[in-house]
Amino acid sequence: MNAPAALYQSALTSLKLRARGKVRDIYDIDDRHMLIVTTDRLSAFDVILPDPIPGKGRVLTHISNFWFAKMRHVIPNHLVDLPLEQIIPDPAERAQVEGRSIVVKKLKPLPVEAIVRGYLIGSGWKDYLKTGAVCGITLPEGLQQAQQLPEPIYTPSTKAEVGVHDENVTFAKTVELIGEDLANQVRETSLWLYKEAAAYAKERGIIIADTKFEFGVDADGTLYLIDEILTPDSSRFWPADQYRVGISPPSFDKQYVRDYLETLDWNKTAPGPSLPAEVAEYCAAKYREAEVRLTQ
Repeated sequence: MNAPAALYQSALTSLKLRARGKVRDIYDIDDRHMLIVTTDRLSAFDVILPDPIPGKGRVLTHISNFWFAKMRHVIPNHLVDLPLEQIIPDPAERAQVEGRSIVVKKLKPLPVEAIVRGYLIGSGWKDYLKTGAVCGITLPEGLQQAQQLPEPIYTPSTKAEVGVHDENVTFAKTVELIGEDLANQVRETSLWLYKEAAAYAKERGIIIADTKFEFGVDADGTLYLIDEILTPDSSRFWPADQYRVGISPPSFDKQYVRDYLETLDWNKTAPGPSLPAEVAEYCAAKYREAEVRLTQ
């Protein structure tokens, strides 16, 4: 059987399109439920690239659903057990989103991205070199690039519109935005999720250097995990056998694509450049490898 074609953009006619994000297309089902479709779009430097990564949406959906089930003891999530056949009765229309869509509760998303860092890399490393701190959290002197932190740290950011960079903020700012009780709950839950996931992944040869969680609340104020969790799009995954302190390790995510884009004369604004087929294929293979290691 041939692999399903890459999906750059979904086109469902039986449901009303609510929004298109960098990667996800969201449709209204009714007052209480939405359908989230994970496409094969790839965003780098907050720009959506013109070429899809074949199969990426299916891989992300599978990994995310795996973690949602695994972390249910920590916090409830937005998934609803309604069959896709019921939501999209037409088999032809359903086929384009099968394996890459989830039915979820409509919740009020919090205006904060919950980022947990276990290792010193990326913008955190740049921050540390300049200030000795990451997002206002002072760290010990003399740490090296990619070094494991003494304890994972919570470094929230505010969510930006498509095409605009998210902004790192202090914990105090999140208290201003969502209130002290909720801010504390988000921080504690995020650190708990990260620590459990990092321990599990390490047994399977993957280091989770950092990750991002998103949360929403229902009408009663109950906190839920939403969006995606612990995927190569929302996390930095490193192969444990290639990890070295002092260098940026290779990864299972889109870092390979970012590294390629850094070699181009491109100003990191839309439109993004096309990807050579071999770059897209290598990236797709890395996503699949992470899926196999984590879920099998």
